[in-house]
This record gives sequence, structure tokens and C-alpha cells, in this order.
Amino acid sequence: MAIKVGDFIRISYTGRVDGKVFDTTDEDIAKDAGIFNPEASYGPVTIRVGSHHVILGLDEALDGKEIGEEGEVDVPPEKAFGPHEPTQVEAFNKNSFKDKPKKGMSIKVPEKGEGTVVDVIGNRVLIDFNHPLAGKPLSYSFRVEDIVEGAVEQMKGLIKLYAGRDMDVSLNEGALTLHLPPGITYDRRWLLWRSRVIHEGFEHIPTIDEITLVETFARPEKAEAETPEE
Repeated sequence: MAIKVGDFIRISYTGRVDGKVFDTTDEDIAKDAGIFNPEASYGPVTIRVGSHHVILGLDEALDGKEIGEEGEVDVPPEKAFGPHEPTQVEAFNKNSFKDKPKKGMSIKVPEKGEGTVVDVIGNRVLIDFNHPLAGKPLSYSFRVEDIVEGAVEQMKGLIKLYAGRDMDVSLNEGALTLHLPPGITYDRRWLLWRSRVIHEGFEHIPTIDEITLVETFARPEKAEAETPEE
């Protein structure tokens, strides 16, 4: 069965720029490439084809593929991170930064966001606010692992994709419940993407009529009293 736009699928992929790996779902490849992140979750990811959950060029390449199919795709800048805009490169006074700017350093500028220091000339700091891969052609190798069916598994996939978490999800007659894990209120990534997960749940999973978030606290166990020494 050919995959079509709107299908939820699980894929594995590796992205390269100038022949070097910059992104991958494979832990071993990440380690070999020197980009392994111990806090990242590796393994196939769940996406919805056509929803730009991955780079546009890769997303488009998945349409029409079969389950188990492997492929490679070259992605031009306009279907990756866009062109490199010269207007996004600006100069700032070096004295306006707390830490001494150095070439290659990532730095945050109020009202501008995060950029990369591309040069320091005298008392001026040149900062590039383009995405680091803007203007660069990319290549991806990928494998379509399987199709993801059912509202529960599809919602779990969205949660993992955006929040990087596994979460207990249940569905009863159109009412979907997310059972929130302890400490979730301190998870900045979840708080940032929670509304997006809920929005896409309603938009892309038609069997969901309502979504409830449940946070449950269990009474902590009392420590056993120590027996006094004789």
C-alpha cells in the first residue's frame, strides 16, 4: 500500500550537509558522527506525511513510498532551511555583550533572537541570524518503517515528536485522555508545545472529539520509623 499525504508513519532518517551527518534517528550513526546527544531520544519517529513534521524536501519524497521502502533524496535550500538572507547579518558594538564574543560562538541578542558570531572586527561584532544551514543543499537517506494507525498511537506519536516524551494515552468514545507524568509542570518543552499537540490532535485525528489532561498525585509513602539502638 502506497503512502499518501495525511498518513501517520514511522520513519528512520539521516540528514547530511557537505557529506557530514548533522541529524539522524540512529544512535550509532550519531556517535560515529560526533553529534550524539545523551538527552536525545533515538529511534524511528512518528510523523504525519504532508504536515512538515520533517524538512519539506524529505516530507514530499515520502508521498507514494511503500512500507519498508528505503530511499535517498537531495534537498535544495528552498525546501530545507531557506536561502541565506544577507539582511539577517548585522553588526553590534562589542561592549554591549557581557561575555566576549568569539567567532563561531552562538549568542542571543534581545529582540533579535539567537545568532552566530561570524566575525569580530575591532569593536564591532558581526552576527548572522540565519539558520546555520540556510542556503545549503542537504541530502537525506531514509526508511519507511511502518504505518501508524489508531488515535491513541497517533497521539502518542505527536507527543513524542513535539515534547520528546512517552505518555499514557487512553480513548473512550471520542474522549481522549492524556495521563500526565509527575513533574510535567516543570518541563519547559512540554509547556511550549502542549497547545500544538492538542491542536494537531483535533486537526489530524478525526476520531477525537475532546481531549482531557489528567494530573494524578499519589500519597507519598511514610518512611518507617527507625528502631532505637539498645
